[in-house]
Amino acid sequence: MKKNKEKIGRNDPCPCGSGLKYKRCCLRKRKSDPDDLKDQYWKRYKIRLKGPEDIAAIERAGRLVMATLDAAAQIIRPGMETEEINTLVHEFTLKHGARPAPLHYRGFPKSVCVSVNEVICHGIPGKRVLHDGDIVNIDVTSILDGYYADANQTYFVGTPGADARKIVRVARECLFRGIARVAPGNTLGDIGWAIQEYAESEGCSVVREFVGHGVGFDFHEAPQIPHYGRPGEGVVLVPGMVFTIEPMINLGGKELRVLSDQWTAVTRDGSLSAQFEQTVLVTEEGVRSLTPYGPDPEATP
Repeated sequence: MKKNKEKIGRNDPCPCGSGLKYKRCCLRKRKSDPDDLKDQYWKRYKIRLKGPEDIAAIERAGRLVMATLDAAAQIIRPGMETEEINTLVHEFTLKHGARPAPLHYRGFPKSVCVSVNEVICHGIPGKRVLHDGDIVNIDVTSILDGYYADANQTYFVGTPGADARKIVRVARECLFRGIARVAPGNTLGDIGWAIQEYAESEGCSVVREFVGHGVGFDFHEAPQIPHYGRPGEGVVLVPGMVFTIEPMINLGGKELRVLSDQWTAVTRDGSLSAQFEQTVLVTEEGVRSLTPYGPDPEATP
């Protein structure tokens, strides 16, 4: 007679090594086909999982987003107004058969967010002049064939000082540490903790009020992706999830204020803030960026 294998209980550690309970990890996968999982995540979290055709379309939009960022990076120089960046992004996007998602979104007046120095996010392009030593974040979201992709990078203007170099380095590393925690069976808390732990170890702070988000079918979808948290907490990641990770990291305190335009968020203490963002896909094996760039972008030496 064959000896029966030891039965794994629902509350036992999952044998895959994820650190989760079996009922929250592989038991769920074994009981569910992809359609069941889509239904479960929609009913429970309002998360819309993406299929192969959706992912291919989002990736095409992502390639346009990255081409747009590359084009914008080429014109950054001391003495220019941020409105010039908006003009380039708007015209480049339309030329390639897409639409800029930020334009008129909830009343936002421009086609791109351009955030300089102490501006954390949602900077409105206009008459602000870039100066040597500034840092500037350009945040592009394109709608191509009905699908959305979203990414941003922070660039140096001219020759950066020590503080500018530090905050850009830390923010970029925070993004990649967050992406490294994306895999089936991990949680949103794992992503947030990886970012928070590194930022705070470098003496920086993580903005709480603004988070990453699901993307693809719409500009902002479920779930929200906090850039702080505790390991093992939050929604369990499953293949087909597409979302942004976009940590906003301050050189000083995490507190902010929003200016009278009701959009521009700035550090309360006036310290520098930097951000990096990618749209990522949870795959069966781990993670794939749909808006990829290397760990050391050419425009941020």
